[in-house]
Amino acid sequence: MKIGGLQKFTLSDYPGRTAAVIFTQGCNFRCPFCHNVSLLDRENEKALMAENEILSFLGGRVGKLDGVVINGGEPTLQTDLSEFCRVVKQMGFAVKLDSNGSRPLVLEKLLSDKLVDFIAMDIKAGFNNYSLLSGVAVDGESIRKSIDILGRAAIPVLFRTTWVAGLHGEEERKSIPAMLPPHLPHIFQEFKSEHALSPDLCDGAVVTA
Repeated sequence: MKIGGLQKFTLSDYPGRTAAVIFTQGCNFRCPFCHNVSLLDRENEKALMAENEILSFLGGRVGKLDGVVINGGEPTLQTDLSEFCRVVKQMGFAVKLDSNGSRPLVLEKLLSDKLVDFIAMDIKAGFNNYSLLSGVAVDGESIRKSIDILGRAAIPVLFRTTWVAGLHGEEERKSIPAMLPPHLPHIFQEFKSEHALSPDLCDGAVVTA
């Protein structure tokens, strides 16, 4: 798996668990508010970390950490994501996946194979605004399928939206939650302008969340 970064310890990325965060290299979105810009390019070989070194690190944290968060980039682009999750779970860790929901069949397969224990899906915007906030043309049907799949999942699920004043419309405070299964949590989270992909946002977008 192409791994572009490692956070060795976090108390905030996996609710209720101590965890490490693995950042996969490559993303199919270009969200203007993205702060993981170095992870966007799939072919950035210089940024890669050896998978065996990551697994060796995790082996040394068995019994010390509860979980592993797989973030990105977009992890579902990784062809060997399932196998990586399987290895991590066999080590005794709970696995949380953070995804943009663009590849619903991958999410469905991970769930059916019981390879993830928690999924957080980023909801970029209301459907009318989705491509703008994703920075690319987005297949809305894929997003809808992912929402539906997660709505039926037997594991904890969280939907979250990074709110960017000037890019989101106020009506989306209602329309975004209305897109989602009412029994599952959704949060608006704070946009942090440092290192955002769009320089204009770094220069001072006013944020409310």
